[in-house]
Amino acid sequence: MCTYRTEKIKITGSGKGAQGWFRLSDATVYFDHPQHAPAEHTLNIDFINPERGPSARVAVELTAEAARDLVQAILTTLDSVPPGLVEASGAVRGSAEG
Repeated sequence: MCTYRTEKIKITGSGKGAQGWFRLSDATVYFDHPQHAPAEHTLNIDFINPERGPSARVAVELTAEAARDLVQAILTTLDSVPPGLVEASGAVRGSAEG
């Protein structure tokens, strides 16, 4: 069942598309029919930079189980980072096309 609920958030990061790395500024999350994944419905995440046009997009389609596993893996990883390192991670570490 499609929820028709879409969450849009601002993000800071980089994604890699067909033409290389680019900065990401937005993410859209929704539960709907996938375009490619072999499932009836998936949690879909679009990582985008609207200023760079339609080619600056990384799309992900995950089963509900895979999405929950991913969330848990992200939280477990972040919880294991030494104190102060997460806060310091806002610094630019490498160059990505802007």
